[in-house]
Amino acid sequence: MTRELWKGNEALAEAAVRAGVDAFFGYPITPQTELLEYMARRMPELGRTFLQAESEIGAINMVYGAACAGVRAMTSSSSPGISLMQEGLSYIAGSEVPCVLVDIMRGGPGLGNIQPGQGDYFQVTRSAGHGDFHPIVLAPSTVQEAVDLTYLSFDLAFRYRTIVIIAGDGALGQMMEPVEMPPMREPTVDRPDWALSGTAGRAPRIITSLYLDAEELERTNLRLQEKLHAIHTTEQNWESYQTEDAEWLVVAFGTVGRIAKSAVRAARGAGIRAGLFRPISLWPYPEAALDELIERVQGVLVVEMNAGQMLEDVRAIVQGRVPVRFLGRMGGVIPLPDEISAELAHMARMHQRGNGFGSQHRAAERSKIL
Repeated sequence: MTRELWKGNEALAEAAVRAGVDAFFGYPITPQTELLEYMARRMPELGRTFLQAESEIGAINMVYGAACAGVRAMTSSSSPGISLMQEGLSYIAGSEVPCVLVDIMRGGPGLGNIQPGQGDYFQVTRSAGHGDFHPIVLAPSTVQEAVDLTYLSFDLAFRYRTIVIIAGDGALGQMMEPVEMPPMREPTVDRPDWALSGTAGRAPRIITSLYLDAEELERTNLRLQEKLHAIHTTEQNWESYQTEDAEWLVVAFGTVGRIAKSAVRAARGAGIRAGLFRPISLWPYPEAALDELIERVQGVLVVEMNAGQMLEDVRAIVQGRVPVRFLGRMGGVIPLPDEISAELAHMARMHQRGNGFGSQHRAAERSKIL
């Protein structure tokens, strides 16, 4: 197969097409609009369904309806638009129908700007809607990985009858990189046995998230929790880079993860044994893999384009065993490799001097927001 130059948003769209998406519903919002525009042309070409909704609220509820019919349905948006979809996402989760959502994050809060950000971490990992559930959340760091994860996401959505979110950002959506596209799948013909088909002569099927009886709703929730436990056990995904002999560990996801890889190389060139742990699945978070690495390092540096959201997950895993510092950029500012490698050098110097780095790290980690 040949590699071609693709823009991130359009590559995500084509990957979904090749994964067999039957129906796309969306609403334009920068910096993901090219994804919708690509689908507006591509889906009708293939005889598939495209509809620009009147709003993000309309789009997610159209996804809900199509998903109930057992088709491969998806939408995409950016941070404020994802906020508007929260109620619909909860209905989808409670009804156990599969769908895929792409979130190309921008700076916030509020309208913010159209620059890249990672401030949606809480929004997408802490259930993406009300109630006790989690979607599967996948965070690519390259356009190729975005393609591969989008292709995979439909399989995961149908395997578990759940929501899968691709959590990218404005940089990933707008950049261009060489990509090898996966093969084309045909859209689904046979519908799952749980789907609403309107077929006459069969037993009626009901898809709902409404359970007025408390005990019945509790039983439903317990079953959902069993499914989430299975996902948590089997679907953790991550990348480790130069961690075999690392003394200092950088933890970063998405675009920041690829930037941190350059910083790790620079630090090693300066004699600092650094490594990178990059979670690919933000939920389920790859806890066991990170926990194992913590036993072998002197300290951890968490780097994000927010005020410290994944930081909370890392601290919960570390449990005070080693110092944890934080480097965060906000408002659409992207951290540079030099900033990260300088922070690693600072941590190493403090450790060598034995000047209380371990006892001071809890206060320091919050102060290091540039």
